[in-house]
Amino acid sequence: MDDRIKNLDTPKKCEIFARNAIAHGRPDLALEANQRAVQLRADEHGAETVAEVEALQAVYAYEELLFRKNGKRVRANRTWQMIKRHGIIEAVERAVKRETVTQGYTMLVEMGLQEHAFEAVILRHPEAFTDEAIRISKMRLEEWSGEAN
Repeated sequence: MDDRIKNLDTPKKCEIFARNAIAHGRPDLALEANQRAVQLRADEHGAETVAEVEALQAVYAYEELLFRKNGKRVRANRTWQMIKRHGIIEAVERAVKRETVTQGYTMLVEMGLQEHAFEAVILRHPEAFTDEAIRISKMRLEEWSGEAN
């Protein structure tokens, strides 16, 4: 990550940097600034494990996509309600176990943020999730990578 981006200390500063980077023809720096904004937002939640941090980053990455799509800040309200009710790990489990797959992954890939898909988080931290969530995540990522080829 570029040192200028590492030193950004608020999501707002990251957004400004990303806009300026795009304006100056540096989408690579804009992507890094967006990733830094996601990281900073997740850090504010006081997660206790790496899996929790990455799951929160996934939610914020999705909200970043909604911002890009809609031009305004939009919260992932249903996801946040589930997190409040069940905790971040259980919320990720429930989201992945749903029969219907959201279009969030496709949007994440388009922005270069596919590592923030819940399924990717689960496979990086299998110790935090159930065997069923791991199985579903493997299956989905295999399907998605097959569609990309």
